[in-house]
Amino acid sequence: QVQLVESGGGLVQAGGSLRLSCAASGNIFSIRTMSWYRQAPGKQRELVAAISSGGSSNYADSVKGRFAISRDNAKNTVFLQMNGLKPEDTAVYYCNVYITLQDNRNVGSYWGKGTLVTVSS
Repeated sequence: QVQLVESGGGLVQAGGSLRLSCAASGNIFSIRTMSWYRQAPGKQRELVAAISSGGSSNYADSVKGRFAISRDNAKNTVFLQMNGLKPEDTAVYYCNVYITLQDNRNVGSYWGKGTLVTVSS
């Protein structure tokens, strides 16, 4: 019903910046929450940032002041601007959306396939 396409990952030097994008498409009535998670090598997946339909956001302590999440509701897209990247930010970043579907107004959580961010020192 819903497809998520992430982009923007890549290789960057420490201190550099990247901007991740995640576009949602499909049988969408509305998108409630859009989030970015990441999973570093050998570690569990963790929440990086989330943004509500009203625009309120929250961040993991490790990225506060460096990352900024935003969304374009007209395009069903969420962004993650990552500045001051550190080697410990290296991970596969996954987009997650909590969506109300057109069909029966059901709700569901959907994941993207992930985009790799590698930060070199």
